Amino acid sequence: MDFKTDKPIYRQIIDYCFGRIMAGSWQPGAKVPSVRELAVQMAVNTHTVLKAFDQMQQSGIIVSRRGMGFFLADDARDRVDEQRRQEFFDTHLEELFREMDMLGIGIDDIAEKWRQRGS
Repeated sequence: MDFKTDKPIYRQIIDYCFGRIMAGSWQPGAKVPSVRELAVQMAVNTHTVLKAFDQMQQSGIIVSRRGMGFFLADDARDRVDEQRRQEFFDTHLEELFREMDMLGIGIDDIAEKWRQRGS
């Protein structure tokens, strides 16, 4: 956890979970670490992990099985991919466009750099 960043801790926990899902460390249908386990591992309050899990549950990435814990949804990887893509377009790309405007960089400049990167 990076406690010095502006990103809320619960969001950093979600990013961590997304990373595990995308890397294949957490498999579809498998049990994910408990709220308590993850809180201890990340040295954060259990309520913070629960907030992250609640958000992932609302997104359909994890599902709760009463008395058994949380499990990864079968389509979790696709859902994470879609959320990350949307975040890229909503946040990162918007920031990039602002920076490009300030520096006078146009889309043609970007396209040229894109072509050069493969060389």
